[in-house]
Amino acid sequence: MQTTVTIEKKTVKDYQQLPEGVPYQLINGKLILSPAPKRNHQKLIGRIHALILSFCDETSIGEVYIAPTDVYLDNENVVQSDIFFVSNNKLSILTEQGAEGVPDMVIELLSPSNAYYDLRAKLHLYEKYGVKEYFIVDPEDNMVIAYGLTEGRYKEVYRENNKIESTILQTIITCKKTSPLKYKKYDNHCPLQP
Repeated sequence: MQTTVTIEKKTVKDYQQLPEGVPYQLINGKLILSPAPKRNHQKLIGRIHALILSFCDETSIGEVYIAPTDVYLDNENVVQSDIFFVSNNKLSILTEQGAEGVPDMVIELLSPSNAYYDLRAKLHLYEKYGVKEYFIVDPEDNMVIAYGLTEGRYKEVYRENNKIESTILQTIITCKKTSPLKYKKYDNHCPLQP
């Protein structure tokens, strides 16, 4: 006799019933619990966020947010991207709940507890829903993997040390964990094309 076990997929409704501040994400209908990030992980996220926030304040091109802000992609996917950017023409997706739609750019920092999700599950979700730029930062070796969306598919644009080069922000961010962060705005064009 064969026994079938059915695991019920969770939805946004289930996710919203969780106590506030509990570190869950809803990925492909599964509630994923993540432990708190390590101190250096948070320090680097904070530094990158502060730099992009300063840049956004200076240029008025959009808004940037840091985890734990919810990004609602569909009824079975609510993620908390480490950092996400929404351009001015998409500000309508921002609500009291977080972002109810697709950000223009996402940055995730790897840690042992989240590497699978950032490198696989979230990569596929961001591609599926049309996040234009996705950067994965490995703080252990200062490596950045950049993906750009072309015709609905991600193409790896580069793997380089210490650099986030964004066509959306039209800037290059140097992100060494051992030295001050800085950015350089492009003059008239962005040399990076996916």
